Amino acid sequence: MYQDRILLTSEDILEKEFKVDTRGYRPQDVDKFLDVIIRDYQEMFNIIKELSVDKKNLMDDNIRLKQEIRNLHTKLQVLRDRAGETNNSDLLRRLSNLEKMIYGEE
Repeated sequence: MYQDRILLTSEDILEKEFKVDTRGYRPQDVDKFLDVIIRDYQEMFNIIKELSVDKKNLMDDNIRLKQEIRNLHTKLQVLRDRAGETNNSDLLRRLSNLEKMIYGEE
């Protein structure tokens, strides 16, 4: 995913060989290579920043979703409790009506 944004690998840097002039390495080759390394480092820091922002957003989403799940569990429990209370009150009312019918109290 991010590999296409980085040009050099650690092996590329380690195995880089510069041409030797009479006075040592050719400064142009070294400068070009260092420019590529600097560019890769900057890109790596950009990737780290992007991933940090993504991580923060995902953590915020995760916290929000966990809170939403807790709220939904609470609402579900309240609805179950109400349904149980309604059924109990309905049963008591029906029993009362049956007793009235059986014993003749209306």
